[in-house]
Amino acid sequence: MARPMKIDFVSDVSCPWCIIGLRALEEALARTGDVVDAHISFQPFELNPHMPPEGQNIVEHVAQKYGATPERSAENRKMIHDRAAQLGFTMATSDQSRIYNTFDAHRLLHWAEIEGRQPALKHALFEAYFTLGENPSDHDVLVAAAEKVGLDGAAAREVLTSGRYADEVRSAEQLWQSRGINAVPAVIIDGQYLIMGGQPSEAFEQALRQIATEAEHAAPIG
Repeated sequence: MARPMKIDFVSDVSCPWCIIGLRALEEALARTGDVVDAHISFQPFELNPHMPPEGQNIVEHVAQKYGATPERSAENRKMIHDRAAQLGFTMATSDQSRIYNTFDAHRLLHWAEIEGRQPALKHALFEAYFTLGENPSDHDVLVAAAEKVGLDGAAAREVLTSGRYADEVRSAEQLWQSRGINAVPAVIIDGQYLIMGGQPSEAFEQALRQIATEAEHAAPIG
């Protein structure tokens, strides 16, 4: 019998390793359906919470934040593109791409979970940013992504313009940071098992099967 499993996927929609990790996790879940019945909840994390509305060139940004040269930045980008392609995801970022603020995207994802469309919206936002090169802080881009996955566009725009769910997103961000999450993706299973980074699908599969087996043989409490 498949074991129910709650997976908190802490990530940012502008994080390339997050879509790589998500695709790999989903592949692993597809192969472990015999032992795992998983529900994924996407949790907010902002890589660049102080990014201004106009964003910043990606090469300039990684040079300032990580000290990477333009050459190293290009090498890393190609490696990430190749990893994503192996998982069936197209990344079209270049040295002209920009990094943007993602707070409003996280607010919309919070609403989408209430509406039962959070995973679909998460994928749509990854595609909008990494494949189409769109700005995930632009409300028109966010509304279009919401509509693409069957959410009501007018309701999505009202969420964005009203500032709704800002407190909930900030509270969730602070919660995960207080639990030691300072990099993403972070995959937390049943609130107690942590898997960090964009792992290969085989690594996720091994971990999922091991956790399911441990839970099956755990002694009952009480």
